[in-house]
Amino acid sequence: MSSLEAAQRLVTELAPGPAVWCSGLRKRYRSRVAVDDVSCTVGRGEVVGLLGPNGAGKTTVIKILLGLVRPDSGEVLLLGRPGRDPKARARVGYLPELFRYQPWLTAAEVLALHVRLAGIAVPTAERHECLGLVGLADRAGDRVGGFSKGMQQRLGLAVALVARPDLVILDEPTSALDPLGRADVRDLLLSLKERGVAVLLNSHLIGEVERVCDRVVILDKGRVAASGTLAELLGQRELRLRLSAVDAAASARLAAAGAVTNEGEAYTIAVDDLDLVPELVADLVGLGVRVHSVEPARISLEERLLDILRTGTEEHR
Repeated sequence: MSSLEAAQRLVTELAPGPAVWCSGLRKRYRSRVAVDDVSCTVGRGEVVGLLGPNGAGKTTVIKILLGLVRPDSGEVLLLGRPGRDPKARARVGYLPELFRYQPWLTAAEVLALHVRLAGIAVPTAERHECLGLVGLADRAGDRVGGFSKGMQQRLGLAVALVARPDLVILDEPTSALDPLGRADVRDLLLSLKERGVAVLLNSHLIGEVERVCDRVVILDKGRVAASGTLAELLGQRELRLRLSAVDAAASARLAAAGAVTNEGEAYTIAVDDLDLVPELVADLVGLGVRVHSVEPARISLEERLLDILRTGTEEHR
């Protein structure tokens, strides 16, 4: 085997790089800094949520990744190619936050148009199947001008998926959908993950992000305020107890289990390991404490997000 063949074989056997890689992105509009030193990755087959308040820079980051906005500095790789290379976007599906299709076209014609623009061959049956994925199979021949906002949102999802992308970037994909539609999108995102498709999801619906995302990147004032897996961001679990007859010895035992907050008979303890709870309860009973209820809980992503935005700093950056 020649050295060239060996090198080609080595490259073939290498694991593919992340679907999205960006480093040091910056963008300023006159005196306003929209994006300030943003770096993040989205692995193959990973669903990553992009969170933050209005004006945090989320949509600007997305547009930089897609080459729609030129950054002042920073680098982008999409599916292993430089972001400025048009070929990098050939396998990317995109649903913008605001969009409008030609009202005189039917849903099937909209998909056919975007398949032509993508420059790939997608059989008619496959395009119809894509409409079925978003619940529009029976509306394929209807003109888009008669669609509700929710139906147009579903059609936008179909457009993002029809060209068989390896990376899908969704900017507020459930903004016009009812609860059933949001559940459909959640199931769709999970099916994309199972197929190894990477997803970058920008959404204000924190509950949806918590249900489907592997990792979360939180932006605030153009900077990454925090990033990590849900387990890393949500951190410790909480143990909520209702206790009476708590004396000094019992208080010391509670404090040994973790940080304690107390209001009347209600006690909340931050714990790392819930497996230690039975031992804690047995010790409290042995000390004469009356244990009325024990409830393990975890802080919600919404509570964590608000805490991060209020403090402005986070160790998981």
